[in-house]
Parts: sequence; C-alpha cells; structure tokens
Amino acid sequence: MQLLFLFLDGVGLGADNPDINPLVRAEMPNLRALLGGQSLTASAAPFDGGRATLLALDASLGVQGLPQSATGQAVLLTGVNIPQEIGEHYGPKPNPAVASYLTNGNTLFSWLRAGGKSAALLNAYPPRYFHGIDSGKRLYSSVPLALTSAGFPLFTKDDLYAGRALSADFTGEGWRTMLGFTDAPTFSPRDAGQKTAELAQQYDFAFFEYWASDYAGHKQNMSAACTLLASFDGMLGGLLDAWDDARGLILLTSDHGNVEDLSTRRHTDAKVPGLAIGSKAARAKFVEGLHDLTGIAPAIKRAFG
Repeated sequence: MQLLFLFLDGVGLGADNPDINPLVRAEMPNLRALLGGQSLTASAAPFDGGRATLLALDASLGVQGLPQSATGQAVLLTGVNIPQEIGEHYGPKPNPAVASYLTNGNTLFSWLRAGGKSAALLNAYPPRYFHGIDSGKRLYSSVPLALTSAGFPLFTKDDLYAGRALSADFTGEGWRTMLGFTDAPTFSPRDAGQKTAELAQQYDFAFFEYWASDYAGHKQNMSAACTLLASFDGMLGGLLDAWDDARGLILLTSDHGNVEDLSTRRHTDAKVPGLAIGSKAARAKFVEGLHDLTGIAPAIKRAFG
C-alpha cells in the first residue's frame, strides 16, 4: 500500500461562478475528467466515478470563526479537533498550544515511523529557509514541524538538484525566478507530475504541501490564479498517467477555503474537497464515514491496516 497526500492549502468547494471562482474559470481538463466533466465545486460533491471519489469535508469543526492554516493542518495530521480543544482556529504558524499536538508523538508521521513505514515530505526547501529556522526568525508551519518532530528530514537544495525532491510549484520555475537559482532543474507541468509519481512510489507515505493556492486566494488576482491552477492541472495529468491505482491511493484535500472565492482576501468557511483517487475498493474503504477534517488521519491509518 502506498499513499500520496497532495495537500492544497486554502482550497474550498465554492460556487459554480467563474466571476469569483478560478476553479471554474481555469483550464483544468484533467481534474474535470476525474469528476465526470464537473469543476471542483460544492455542487460536484458527493461524486463517485471510475477513478475518483469526491466528498465535501467540514473544515470549521463546530468552532466559531474562519478556519486557519495552523490548526487545520494540525487536525489533518492528528485526527484531533484541535480548534475545539484550544477554543479557536489559529494560524498561519502554530502557537505553543497547537505545536504541542504536533510534537507529542501522535501525528501521522510519528505513527508511520513507529510502524516502520517509510515517509517523506517531497518539498525541497531553499537555504534561506533553514537559515531562518536556525536563527529563530522563521517558525515551522504545521507540516514540517510534525515531520521533523517525528525524526524525518526536510529535503534541501541538494535534494532538489539531485532529483530526490520537488519544488513548491512542482515545475521548478519558482526556484529560478523567485529564489535566484538560475540553474535549478525545471520540468513541464506534465513531466513534473510524472516525477511526482516516481518519487512518491519510493515511499509508503508521501506528502506534498502546495501553499501557492492559498497565496493566490489572498492576492485576489483571477488571471494569476487561473494560470496557477492550469499548471497544477497539467501536473495532475502527468501524475495520473504515471500512477498505478493497484498500488495505492492519491488523496487531495485542504485545510480551509480561500482561492475558490476571490471576492474576499480572507479565508472562507466553505467545505473542502476530500478527493480520493485509486481503485474502487481502496477508495470505498478510505472514504467510509469521512465527513470532516478529523477523519483524514484515521482514514490513512485504516488504509495502511
């Protein structure tokens, strides 16, 4: 059993309105083919097709206020309703209360390590990220905090250049244009998807954190958001071509809504996608009883038996 967790930050299930929702407006033929021709919107869920199952998952968890990144991601990694336990949604980076849930040995990464499973966060981090962490000027977000607390390493520039890790935008263009590494390896979106499959299949559990979707939502730039989502869809096409459904599942979900409604810069209280891709039997087992973010970690544990 192998599982690839594609975490898309800030992606909710929004309205079928191309004026505010780039998930409707963008060219995303691969995702729509999975969903029987539908866009990734609230009206598409629930859906059960030949290769994919889509559910709408509650990210608010009975707590007032808009869901936030630190608590939402921590819930995904623990299965605990942390906003309810600490009395608020919190983010973007974990405060001590949230961090305590990510460093106590009870995250997915800790559970996998204790069970002898191989796991990796496929993102490569640039040198300045590590400098910021080491100097105390930058805090870990929830995912790398949980990973490193479980004893797994973060991938570096050397891993990216050696083909062992992926850039945050999949293609590597951001390392060249934003970070100044003009010789960074680059891929077309489709080739990046095939590379993602290649890397993920080296582990029992592979996680990828795609934060650009949340950033696009805060920017409220429809053209830029559509370009970003079209590139992601190209990656997804390559990934689907290379992925063997008989070997495992691809999970796509989020921590809160944002990019699906560009009429606001803030997060939204929209439900988020729980999209499982794989064999019908594996999908049915995975989504059984799944209705909010607290169900993701238990579903992953069930998938690994």
